[in-house]
Amino acid sequence: MSDQQGLTDLPAGDTSFLHSLLESLQSLDWINLGWFAGVVLALVLLFAAGLKVPARLAFASRMASATLVVAAAVMVTILANVALFRHDAHLDLTHDKAFTPSAEAGEVVRRLSEPIDVVYFYQKQNQAARALGAMLRQLERQNANFRVQQIDADQNPALASSQGVRTYNSAVLRLGERRVEVITTDDREIALGVLRLLRTREVVICFASGHGEYDIDNFEFHTHFEGAHNHSHNVSGTGVVQMEQHGLGRLRRAIEKLGLVARKVSFATGQPIPDDCAAIVEANPRTRYSPGETDVLRRYLERGGSAMFLIEPDYTLDESIAALLAGLGIAVRDGVIVDPTEHYFTDEQMIAVSRYGAHPATRGLALSFYPGARPLEILAAPGVQVTPLAASSGDSYIIANRLGNQTKAKSGPRSSQIIVLAAEGRLEGSAAAPFRMIVAGDADFASNSFFPYLANSDAVLAAISWLTREERAPAMRPPVEVLPTVSLTGEQMRGIFLVTVLLIPGLIAFAGSAMWWWRR
Repeated sequence: MSDQQGLTDLPAGDTSFLHSLLESLQSLDWINLGWFAGVVLALVLLFAAGLKVPARLAFASRMASATLVVAAAVMVTILANVALFRHDAHLDLTHDKAFTPSAEAGEVVRRLSEPIDVVYFYQKQNQAARALGAMLRQLERQNANFRVQQIDADQNPALASSQGVRTYNSAVLRLGERRVEVITTDDREIALGVLRLLRTREVVICFASGHGEYDIDNFEFHTHFEGAHNHSHNVSGTGVVQMEQHGLGRLRRAIEKLGLVARKVSFATGQPIPDDCAAIVEANPRTRYSPGETDVLRRYLERGGSAMFLIEPDYTLDESIAALLAGLGIAVRDGVIVDPTEHYFTDEQMIAVSRYGAHPATRGLALSFYPGARPLEILAAPGVQVTPLAASSGDSYIIANRLGNQTKAKSGPRSSQIIVLAAEGRLEGSAAAPFRMIVAGDADFASNSFFPYLANSDAVLAAISWLTREERAPAMRPPVEVLPTVSLTGEQMRGIFLVTVLLIPGLIAFAGSAMWWWRR
């Protein structure tokens, strides 16, 4: 009787248990376990031999015993060194794993099938650069196609100059005749450089302009408050730190780090959207489309184009765009979603989403949030598959004005509201290729103000990957720099107020009064 037959004779629960046990045993590294067991056994034997050695021996016996112990110690040392040489081990005891490559960078390097040479010109005095050098060595051992050379730029300035390097901590990556230079002390930047080097085609992300959309060339840092409390970009607004208008500078830089190209396009000229636009991003239009512009977008989608529409609540959608979206199975409704259950901080209009619809664009996403979102709805559209990607909780309701009276809306019906959805299919039955479309009832979650926080950047970049049909590419996200901030809840702020304004000054006043009374 074969092993398989024996397994089939067992009950289903026992069979699954044996399968899981066999899989766990097959996953063990028996060679490393054998080396480990051998070293431990040798140490035990040495210890036991030491216990057996009599306290008083003749000279010859002492010499023989000592020789035996020394020989055994030397043998164990040699075996231990052989084990370490053949089976490299890395131990990083720092809290942030400062000397360990990230999982994303390791995945990119392990999947390399073409040889890439990395020359890292580092500054010896820079601790972060030395840490990156250690991580590059670890990555090099994971794949023979990843070859690393580290050079002290101060000791070899002529070599750095011959490679075109002008700054410290520059990594030159080469694949054949192709070359990418990365200035960094972050291993994820090196992995992004590898992805750019491997990219064989130029992928262009076109950002629509001409209707007051968010600009991709503005400042990256902009902080303001939005939601039930206030939403203003004027100096009269309370709690506003104004640096520049909203924008997509951070998104543009993240796209460029991934090796994509960001470009502005305008529909106003009536010219067709260029064929090299892998995706169109329409982020917060403020003026109405003309029918001619909508026709340009329609023809682009009929050719199998991809588009992302990010529409704010206070924008009135014109009839031509609304009709186009209806043909894609999407309706954009008016109002603002309020979610008393799932929201970010204390603002019920900043919808927090931790559960997503099953879709390639939402795979592995963590918590993201959408400040001030309008509801979407799925319509019947033949040949089009529409998937909700993000929605509010079932306790949500809709208000007409984000700053208006919400008393009536609170007592009304409550239900989950769709915030983001994806559509794929053919706009017409005879369309040449299927289109892809993602519509969100909010644009601020992708703007500079909110792009770096929680999983907002992951949500935007994953959507772009799906639109450009690169959802199967390695999941590598560029690091997004953010200013260090401290976020406090209302209860924490009240506690700080009580301690610093009332308790401590009160204790000082009480102590002074008590001293005065005692001396009186």
